[in-house]
Amino acid sequence: MLDEALKGEIQAAYRRVLEGLELTPRYGQRLMIAEIARTLGGIEVDDAGKRVGNEHVCVLEAGTGTGKTLAYLLAALPVAKARGKRLVIATATVALQEQVLHQDLPALKAHSGLDFGYALAKGRGRYVCVARLDQTLEGVEENPTLSLFERELASGGDDFQALAASLGEAYGNGRWEGDRDSWPEAIDDAHWRRLTVDHRQCTNRRCGHFGACAFFRARRDLEQADIIVANHDLVLADLSLGGGVVLPDPGDCIHVFDEAHHLPDKAINHFTHRFAVGAALAWLRTLKKSLTELNQALAVQPTLARLLATLPQAIEALEPRLGEAFALGHQLAGRPEGLADGEEARQHRFEMGRVPEPLRELAGALLVIFAELSRTLESMADILRESLDPEKHTGLPKEQAEAWLPLVALLHGRALEAHALWQAFSEADPEGEPPRARWLTLERFGADPELTFSASPVSAAHTLAKTLWGATFGAVVTSATLTALGRFERLQERAGLANRYRYQRLPSPFDYSRAVLSVPREAVDPADREGHERAIVDFVKALDEKEAVLALFSSRAQLRAVEKALPRGLSRRVLAQDRLPKRELITRHRARVDAGEGSIIFGLASFAEGIDLPGEYLTHVVITRLPFAVPDDPVGATLAEWIERQGGNPFMRISVPDASIKLVQACGRLIRKEADVGRITLLDRRVLTRRYGRALLDALPPFVREIDGVRQA
Repeated sequence: MLDEALKGEIQAAYRRVLEGLELTPRYGQRLMIAEIARTLGGIEVDDAGKRVGNEHVCVLEAGTGTGKTLAYLLAALPVAKARGKRLVIATATVALQEQVLHQDLPALKAHSGLDFGYALAKGRGRYVCVARLDQTLEGVEENPTLSLFERELASGGDDFQALAASLGEAYGNGRWEGDRDSWPEAIDDAHWRRLTVDHRQCTNRRCGHFGACAFFRARRDLEQADIIVANHDLVLADLSLGGGVVLPDPGDCIHVFDEAHHLPDKAINHFTHRFAVGAALAWLRTLKKSLTELNQALAVQPTLARLLATLPQAIEALEPRLGEAFALGHQLAGRPEGLADGEEARQHRFEMGRVPEPLRELAGALLVIFAELSRTLESMADILRESLDPEKHTGLPKEQAEAWLPLVALLHGRALEAHALWQAFSEADPEGEPPRARWLTLERFGADPELTFSASPVSAAHTLAKTLWGATFGAVVTSATLTALGRFERLQERAGLANRYRYQRLPSPFDYSRAVLSVPREAVDPADREGHERAIVDFVKALDEKEAVLALFSSRAQLRAVEKALPRGLSRRVLAQDRLPKRELITRHRARVDAGEGSIIFGLASFAEGIDLPGEYLTHVVITRLPFAVPDDPVGATLAEWIERQGGNPFMRISVPDASIKLVQACGRLIRKEADVGRITLLDRRVLTRRYGRALLDALPPFVREIDGVRQA
């Protein structure tokens, strides 16, 4: 139960923010604050302050204009401080992360009367490694053997040296804090890889530059912060390491997941494993060639000498097995001789994720070899790390350990990823549970053929339920689009959210009767591809030349075909995705509208979310077809197969709910502020002719409907 003192603190802070920022109180925002405060304030704890109850999560759909960021900050922060917990705000996009960090939190601190500190959390790879930067500036030649493994490291030259000098000067005099994103210019990926390390390559406190380390400086800031701003990927990465590694222990945190509809997909991607056979054979050949250098450098230490002596045998065992995998993969994909002339790629998915017995046996053999190789490389890396500690006497000079640890750590990481993939291909899926998706992809990289094996869970629900919702002290899950067809069931199924949690759809402050949703006579069934394409062209031709339009396409091919079919004069008004960077495209569109000209944006699915064009900048959204997912996605296809085997209907259970979410998002581009007006046109007749059409329409906000030119009562 929320105590009265805490309730009073939240209410007072809200009043001060409204007055300070001259905001109008919104019913949905007040309701959101109350729901969050009630949930988090009602969490039961033991004498040690640990959560004992299981009603600690609230799930809130809050549409655009609710003011959800201020709402969850105002409600969650006082509770977190009162309970001695840290508030972790996790966003899905950099844009929202920057908004929270640079706009919302400073405004809250200036006007709320609440006392708090905040910091940004990023992964290690976003920060410069001061040791590597120092080596570059001093002209210390990087390990030549490492360069063989990371071909990207071989690039550079004068550009790289000039960049390193600028970074070093700025970091040394305090003008730059060492993170990639705050450098005023974009840094080339190949250059950045030479200046950063992953968690395996980092030597932490044993590093001579630890005191000046950009990553650990940022970590120290986190230790003092009441609010930590992160992203979904970093939270998931921390949880996969056991929690409390980069971020505070989840049991000591209240998590807020904004844009939470992205979380299930982010989690699935996080647990997807891949193995490229050609690339693996290449690095094994390089390792074989490098054994002489490795022995010369490291075999002075007896244990390292013994471990190094096992590597030739592992390589000799792996090479023919990977050759078998390469041949078998091509055979299973129906391309025993490789890709046909003119064929760029081919994907083969295993039905229900079931791998044929010959491949499963081969995977088991590869698993054993990669397990042993992983253990060997891990033991070597451990000795190298110990050799950096002046109190440890391993018999290996510190300089040698420092030079060779990045390479051994790199190889260890590759061996672990290979082990994870072949484990997924060798083991059977548990009975009664959804199978893993397993597939292979044939590609060309220049003249070189490549075969990649991939495995992915089809759902992250179990993992999220256990490692996130089960571990966190409390959580707020929010987004403008969490429901599908007006219900939370699809989100629960995908994100592992229990029925006992609190769920609520908050009312929008917008008057949706100011917008018209039209299915015009020109709308046709997209099954008639040519007829549908003509209908889009004809509709675009008939648009008012002064309109500000966003036309959303489901395929790049159709977008290009429609663009090509338009008359020259009209095509000049079109700003097409991929022709220009997204930011530049939006800038040009706004400039045209400001100049009193018409402008039409042609965009794909990514433009149905995150585009903010209020007022006159967007008065008409054209949705060319219902946003059903592409059926060739191996993860979705495997899940659909499993549902069908269980007697379910994957189209109604997955495709229609997911299309509903995407349709709501697309329609949401129109009304961004309370005074906005305009029209949404849907050029897909299936919304009227198929039995799921009514459900899709009814899940949309209450726009005025216009069917075949007739307003509906």
